[in-house]
Amino acid sequence: MKPQLRALAVVLSIMGCLAFGKSSHVVMSWRNPNAPAKQFRRVLALGLSEKTAVRADFEDALAARLEETGRQAISGNAILLRPEGTQLSLDYLRAQVRDNQIEAVVVSRLIKVEKKVTYIPGGPSFVPYPYYGTFYGYYGSVYPIVYTPDYLREEKKVRIETNLYLLSEGDGVLVWTGITDTFDPTDVDKAIGKLVKLLVKQMQSDGVL
Repeated sequence: MKPQLRALAVVLSIMGCLAFGKSSHVVMSWRNPNAPAKQFRRVLALGLSEKTAVRADFEDALAARLEETGRQAISGNAILLRPEGTQLSLDYLRAQVRDNQIEAVVVSRLIKVEKKVTYIPGGPSFVPYPYYGTFYGYYGSVYPIVYTPDYLREEKKVRIETNLYLLSEGDGVLVWTGITDTFDPTDVDKAIGKLVKLLVKQMQSDGVL
């Protein structure tokens, strides 16, 4: 194969891999039309997870993003003692919310994790324009067809539910809820960063922040 064609085949292969590299997106979001139209300043960023380290990283990242909206955001791990494998007492949670004058809470939890393995059959890859511009360029690029081997592609999808509650009303009134999907979160820190950015942006778009 010509050097130019070999190089272009490599580029096409890389582009094919990037096409399958997905990030996070909002599946749905809903704003409660009956929720009180009340502004809040102090908001708690809370993650519900049995993994202490991941939970803390998520809460810190979410709190930082909420701070950028002009609010006072408190990370859950800063005021709540939650050893791994233990359940948080509601009485303790209520006391911490009251003592820290929390007005609202943004809480996220993992709904499900899906794994899918797809068989990708090999096939020919044609080198496109500009080699199509002349007959000999076309013939020289199409004749040595590049075949890609068969392979298996594993995809992982993580679905997260996030709710915003206004705590100044009784036990807390649901103001907003959203469902997000994150694909192939191999780098946890990057996945968290993209997720919290997406969540805050969606809440702002829906007019609850």
